[in-house]
Amino acid sequence: MEVSRFLTKWLINIIALMAVVHIVAGVSTDNWQTTIVAALILGLINTFIRPFFLILTLPLNILSMGLLTLFINGFLFYVAAHFVKGFIVAGFWPAFWAALLFSVISFFLNILFTPKRFYHYY
Repeated sequence: MEVSRFLTKWLINIIALMAVVHIVAGVSTDNWQTTIVAALILGLINTFIRPFFLILTLPLNILSMGLLTLFINGFLFYVAAHFVKGFIVAGFWPAFWAALLFSVISFFLNILFTPKRFYHYY
C-alpha cells in the first residue's frame, strides 16, 4: 500500500515539475529523464529536509505569519537543482516562483488523484 502511495506522489511531482518547467522562465531540464529524477529529489528534500528548516525557523515563521515558508520552499527548490545534473534553476527568484507554482499544482493534483480516506468517528 505504501509503495503505491509513494509512486502516486512521485507521479504527481513529475507532472507538477513538467508544468513548472514549461511555465516559469529560468527553470529548465535537459530531458524527461532529468525531470523524473529532479521530481524524486524534490520529493525527498520536501520529506526529509524541509521539516528541519521549518522547525529551525519556527519563531521567525510565526512572526512573518508563514511568509518565511515561501522563501524556504524557494531555497530548497534552488538546492535541488544542484543535486541533479541537467536541472537548471537560474537564480533564487525563478526558484521562488517555481516552488510556489510547484506547491499549488501538487496540492490540486493530490486532491484529484490521492485515494480518499474516510474516517468514522464514534
